[in-house]
Amino acid sequence: MKFPEDVIIRPHITEKTYQEAAEGKYTFIVSPDSNKTEIKQAVEKLFNVKVLKVSTINYEGKNKRLGVHEGKRPDWKKAIVKIDTNPQPETYLSKGGKVVASAKKYKTAIEEFGIIE
Repeated sequence: MKFPEDVIIRPHITEKTYQEAAEGKYTFIVSPDSNKTEIKQAVEKLFNVKVLKVSTINYEGKNKRLGVHEGKRPDWKKAIVKIDTNPQPETYLSKGGKVVASAKKYKTAIEEFGIIE
């Protein structure tokens, strides 16, 4: 079992991701061996938000050289996470057929991402 801090490495902030954050899409650099389920659980636990969708992109590291020395940058993975900006309480039917709503409170944005509104 991975800890959420091991899955999410850092936020990936560019002009495009800054604009997408207003729509509820946040971009993170994640561990290359993590899957979508682990990413979803890590974001929900770390930031207390409801995740609707996770998209991942794998990148190969570039070949770099400095003089005669050649090397390769590490491979990395990017995840775009869409959160629920209008979370409703979850409802389900209890044993007697009554509708019960859960009292879970989710945030509507990730403030730690560095977005100024």
